[in-house]
Amino acid sequence: MSRDVDPWLLLPDPVRRLPADLVFIICFVIATCVVVLVPGLNDTPIRAVLGLPFVLFPPGYAFIAALFPEAGGFEESDRQGDASETDGRFSRFNEGIDGLERVALSFGTSIAIVPLIGLVLNFTPWGIRLVPVLLSISGFTLLMTVIAAVRRWNLPEDERFSVPYKQWSGDARSELFEPDTRADAALNVVLVVSVVLASASVGYAVLVPNQGESFSEFYLLTENDDGELVADGYPTNFTQGERKPVIVGIENHEHERTNYSAVVLLQNVTTRNNSTVVNDEQQLQRFQTTLGQNETWRTTHNITATMTGTRLRLIYLLYKGDVPRNPTADNAYRELHLWVNVTANGSSPAQVTAAPTR
Repeated sequence: MSRDVDPWLLLPDPVRRLPADLVFIICFVIATCVVVLVPGLNDTPIRAVLGLPFVLFPPGYAFIAALFPEAGGFEESDRQGDASETDGRFSRFNEGIDGLERVALSFGTSIAIVPLIGLVLNFTPWGIRLVPVLLSISGFTLLMTVIAAVRRWNLPEDERFSVPYKQWSGDARSELFEPDTRADAALNVVLVVSVVLASASVGYAVLVPNQGESFSEFYLLTENDDGELVADGYPTNFTQGERKPVIVGIENHEHERTNYSAVVLLQNVTTRNNSTVVNDEQQLQRFQTTLGQNETWRTTHNITATMTGTRLRLIYLLYKGDVPRNPTADNAYRELHLWVNVTANGSSPAQVTAAPTR
């Protein structure tokens, strides 16, 4: 005859012995990490719903739980001892803190701990960015949770802190809505306003981190003898009809999806009074691509030089959006150029062409 086995009993003993409040903190941290890191979920309102409480309460609660594993306040006991007697029962004072103090300190220490973690990250290679901040806060909270659990296990069962949910609710209602004096009422108002303002400022700073400067990278590369792409060794001397490759790259760091257009021009220019005058110009090629944030696009141009001359300017102009009717280095978003020399080889007409290989 088979018996049903309780799945809870299959878990390791330390897991089954974890206090309910610490289990909640662990689950909340894991849920927040999943929502923030999993594509699709991180674009939903769930991210803000979990993210704001995540930075305001769990770090401080876990820290306070590690510092004060014992129950706080006065506790009644039926045991005879050295405590004072009241109606046949006895009371003794623990060194811990009561529920409302624990909650208030959890908010306060969270507001102090999170900026300190950010300050430390600022001096690391990772910097103050979403993922490093999330993982650092999560690691700190989980470490404090483990310490808190171990410290509670080392106490006698009747001295361990446990969450008195109903008592907390009643005490909070009494403290906030039934103050003993006007001074207490004023302090309650100040406390609520302070928590709201601190919640809004800290939550905004962490959940909406500074994106930094918006820019696009536009560059030319060549392939060296080892097959590596380097920003060096550009072809500058051609024999008429000779083909040489140049790799053009675009990287999007605009924090949004961006449409790019590029145009390649061959120009015969002269320099006068520190200014460049275009004497003749040919449009050789246009490219278009659309890139998301942090995406990269590259294409290889096999430049075939069929125009002879010295110091011919091969210029690459990048635009966000469409290429204007009269593209110039002045109206381009980014500009790259090479100075090329082409020696004659026969009597072919002078021209340079660039064809992309995808």
